[in-house]
Amino acid sequence: QVQLVESGGGLVHPGGSLRLSCAASGSTFETYAMGWIRQAPGKEREFVAAIDWTNNKVAYGDALQGRFTISKDRAKNTIDLQMNRLKVEDAGLYYCAADPDGFGPWVETSDSWDYWGRGTQVTVAS
Repeated sequence: QVQLVESGGGLVHPGGSLRLSCAASGSTFETYAMGWIRQAPGKEREFVAAIDWTNNKVAYGDALQGRFTISKDRAKNTIDLQMNRLKVEDAGLYYCAADPDGFGPWVETSDSWDYWGRGTQVTVAS
């Protein structure tokens, strides 16, 4: 049973930084893509970033590359999301997600992921 547990959310001022972490368990994840999806109040889920568990392929949502960086630690089974120069519109519930079908164009579709954590809240406000 794949389990994903997010941490690291909180309140940050515009321009600030946060680092989210996802602890993954229940699989070796060798064929998986791992990623982050976010949802702001009243809006649909939005793809943030994805990473291939076995190689260095990464993908980012529109306009996020350069501010956000996804990384993995295979020894610790964690996936991190470093978020810099945060904007008010970056606020929302950030979910860690996993897809056993691997890394492909589908990872940028927020509904294609098979496993989800419960989310960690990110608030960006003055």
